[in-house]
Amino acid sequence: MSSSICAPVSPSLLKHKTYGNPSSVFRLPAKPITSFSTGRNRRSASLTTRALLSTTKEAVLKDFHAKKAIKIISGLQNFDKDNVASVVTAADKGGATHVDIACDPDLVKLATSLTSLPICVSSVDPAAFPAAIEAGAVMVEIGNYDSFYEKGVTFSPEEILNLTRETKKILPSVALSVTVPHTLSLPDQIKLAEQLEQEGVDVIQTEGGKYSSPTKSGILGLIEKATPTLAAAYSISRAVKIPVMCSSGLSAVTAPMAITAGAAGVGVGSAINKLNDVIAMIAEVRSIANSLEVCSDRSNLADMKHLKL
Repeated sequence: MSSSICAPVSPSLLKHKTYGNPSSVFRLPAKPITSFSTGRNRRSASLTTRALLSTTKEAVLKDFHAKKAIKIISGLQNFDKDNVASVVTAADKGGATHVDIACDPDLVKLATSLTSLPICVSSVDPAAFPAAIEAGAVMVEIGNYDSFYEKGVTFSPEEILNLTRETKKILPSVALSVTVPHTLSLPDQIKLAEQLEQEGVDVIQTEGGKYSSPTKSGILGLIEKATPTLAAAYSISRAVKIPVMCSSGLSAVTAPMAITAGAAGVGVGSAINKLNDVIAMIAEVRSIANSLEVCSDRSNLADMKHLKL
């Protein structure tokens, strides 16, 4: 997603508020236990760590399985601490369920000081993930390729599968999301998504909205802009059983369409990052969250009417 810079907000001016989910639910131990001397104790420690990772992963993915995930994305190569602090605060105060930042331990520590939301880190370098997990991240994302596209760099299915396998080898128990590139044809996107599911990926993320060129303004333009990622979410969600996150080019107008299309959640970056102050960013996140709540309420009402019939 976009990593454009908004008006900075100093992290020291932002107060952390604890919400319903205690932050301890989403925090892994800083370092693995290594002090046991016997084989039995080592096995016990390993089982305990695996159980903790499993519980954390289940908690992280809960909103995806409930089809109400909202991930706010700061940008894979956005290392501006003030800007990231603004994005994290907007996610926290606006009603998001997850926040996605660049894979940097210092940024992770900053984010965990500002929110109890689960922190996802994005990178295309699997070796960078462990340090971010140790700092407090609980989910990793191979994706958010926009900054590479701007340099003319694209990713083939083989490259993404190799990155996925390497990540799973390094962090087998950590929640993993992988973006399917919009540069592939839709049939190839579906094929890659199916292969990623077989590799044990937990969430598939779509993209493409940022690079569409709407011919209309206003609401028609917003719908037109989101068409590529909506089409991918619709097609991929019918080909795989794991959650699909619809991302790129979405707004409060089109986020509900993503859920209707089959997505388990939405990822939003540029709609937030283009704003020039944190108050406006919070308002936009809240607008998207409210639009999904209305969508959910209408869906529940339709289900009730169907049952009565």
